[in-house]
Amino acid sequence: MKIVLLTTDNREHERDYAAPVPRFGTAPEALLQGFAKLREAEIHVVSCVRQPVASPEKIAPNIFYHSVMVPQWGWMRSLYYGCSHAVRKKIQEIQPDIVHGQGTERDCAISAVRSGFPNVLTIHGNMRLVARVNAARPFSFLWLAAQLEKFTLLRTDGVVCITNYTRAAVEKLSRRTWVLPNAVDESFFALPPAEKKAPPVLLCVGAVCRRKNQNAFIRALDPLAAEKNFRLIFVGALDGGDYGAEFLQLIQARKWCEHVPFSGRARVKEFFSTATAVALPTLEDNCPMVVLEAMAAGVPVLASAVGGVPDLITPEKTGLFCDPQRPETFRNAVERLLADGELRRTLAGAAAIEARARFYPEVIARRHLEIYREVLAQSGKR
Repeated sequence: MKIVLLTTDNREHERDYAAPVPRFGTAPEALLQGFAKLREAEIHVVSCVRQPVASPEKIAPNIFYHSVMVPQWGWMRSLYYGCSHAVRKKIQEIQPDIVHGQGTERDCAISAVRSGFPNVLTIHGNMRLVARVNAARPFSFLWLAAQLEKFTLLRTDGVVCITNYTRAAVEKLSRRTWVLPNAVDESFFALPPAEKKAPPVLLCVGAVCRRKNQNAFIRALDPLAAEKNFRLIFVGALDGGDYGAEFLQLIQARKWCEHVPFSGRARVKEFFSTATAVALPTLEDNCPMVVLEAMAAGVPVLASAVGGVPDLITPEKTGLFCDPQRPETFRNAVERLLADGELRRTLAGAAAIEARARFYPEVIARRHLEIYREVLAQSGKR
């Protein structure tokens, strides 16, 4: 089977055009690891860029890479018309069986549905929900992204929903849906057990912003920090607005808190190696990679029971749930994990087993092939 996978090359996203090899988002990278093991699949990764980049013919024996140059006008200012037009020409050259657009945040979804070939989309960010949570102004980036998402959902052959939360949000607009979580990079499954540290380390990974709810989490732990010795480390890019300024004030006033700017998944793995537990106090999330990665690495997780997170964790078996509207639930969960080593070991062990069964790259890649075959059978192509 010949597949075109449309995804963002992070060299474009980060304007790092001199980097020698393509880099992709965390979930697509892990999916490609799985595809590399399936020699019955021929994968062609296509990414749009504004400037020339190094483009190796192959990034694995069965995975080809194509960068497509698109001028400045062809991006969001034209609702990605330039991207979709250039990608369509490239896809005509490749002649795949099916096209898979990764994400509705940028150009990939609209390029997939305009490809002229059977296609599916994976939604990562639920842009219509994100726009609503952020009260996006008309014609702002989030507002336009939400409109494009709806446009593409009505026209694709199906949507790969990484949680039931997404399926509920899109099933009335899509012809068919499948629930399939993201894959996790293989290296997270091979991490050694975390070293015991004194004091214990609580790790919170994610962009520092209102939706991720870090400020309320800090305040919730104040009473516990007055009684117990632990460190709370935040890893993530800082919101430049009022929320980020408030976060910095909270951090600076508390010796037990620390903020580290995000610098890649390798750095996250380093923090996992000493973390007592990972916390996600979010107000809204779909399929947060840090939860999947922590489970794969055998690090206990406590997280808000919101959005798609309940699809990922079995409460009291593979992690602990909290209510972001009730700060005392975070405090109580952290206190339990700090005090009970047996609970930590039980949660981490069960989570690691489940992660390997559900999120391992080859498992997810094989399920994608099943979805593609279903779409092709429905379209009469196979």
